[in-house]
Amino acid sequence: MDLEAVRTFAAVAAAGRFQAAADELGVTQQAASKRVAGLERQLGVRLFVRAAGGVRLTVDGQAFLPHARELLRAAERALTAVTPGRRALRIDVLNRRVAAAGILHDFYRQQPGIELDVVTLTVDAASALAEVGAGTLDATFRSLRATAGKVPAGLRAARVIDDRHQVLVGPRHPLAGATAVTLAELAGHPIWMPGLADTEAKGYYEDLGAAFGLTIDTIGPSFGVEALLAEIADSARLATFVGEGSRYLWPESYDLRRIPVVGPTPVYPHSVIWRADNAHPVLASFLGYLHSRYRATAGGDVWVPEWAR
Repeated sequence: MDLEAVRTFAAVAAAGRFQAAADELGVTQQAASKRVAGLERQLGVRLFVRAAGGVRLTVDGQAFLPHARELLRAAERALTAVTPGRRALRIDVLNRRVAAAGILHDFYRQQPGIELDVVTLTVDAASALAEVGAGTLDATFRSLRATAGKVPAGLRAARVIDDRHQVLVGPRHPLAGATAVTLAELAGHPIWMPGLADTEAKGYYEDLGAAFGLTIDTIGPSFGVEALLAEIADSARLATFVGEGSRYLWPESYDLRRIPVVGPTPVYPHSVIWRADNAHPVLASFLGYLHSRYRATAGGDVWVPEWAR
């Protein structure tokens, strides 16, 4: 269906005159009449009849009008969804449970009137950066392990989250009663992270395991977070890593324990990546919010991989 014809029909219906509608749309009266005539042929009905001083809707025209207006609203929403500067701010947070998602949620709660599109791309970092470069994404969160913090020309990156690690264990695990646990103590306990597919995260945990002699098992399929939590709760042997800023919910009967890792505390570095010339009106505000709350972890009590230093 020709949307310009539908738009012209709605304008004529509102104005009651073809000339007034044509003036509003910036076309000639003849062009407006042709559009409506073409729409009538497509629908197989008359939409207007002549009236004193103008036109009025037929019964079919009255029936069609609310649908025509909804068509125009839908077209506007569709255009807004993909037009830079008009569409919602589109941010990739990797996973809705991780620290980046929580911080984006906090930002939204401070500015609830903004239009926000939260996405979780299941692609590698290079592909996500390509989406940012193409303008289909306004920003993404990545560790940039493969490039040691470097990004392609035209993009910008800033480290904005250092997510401290905790170990998650069930009530029968040997470490369940600890208020903190060292990496040296964890060396004697298997860390279970099945189905870890993201190459950046997997590489980070390979680096961590190699640096401290940890056994981090990523082999096997993932049956979802709920299944993982149930397995941890029922095991006297298994543990898993979670970020301090990550959000998990489980039944009270699981009695799971989140224990801080110390001596040193491993942190997962998240950088936000955006296009330097992105003029989205909300992006600058979001970047400012990230910078205002970021405090770089430093000193001998934390560990980050060599590529993140």
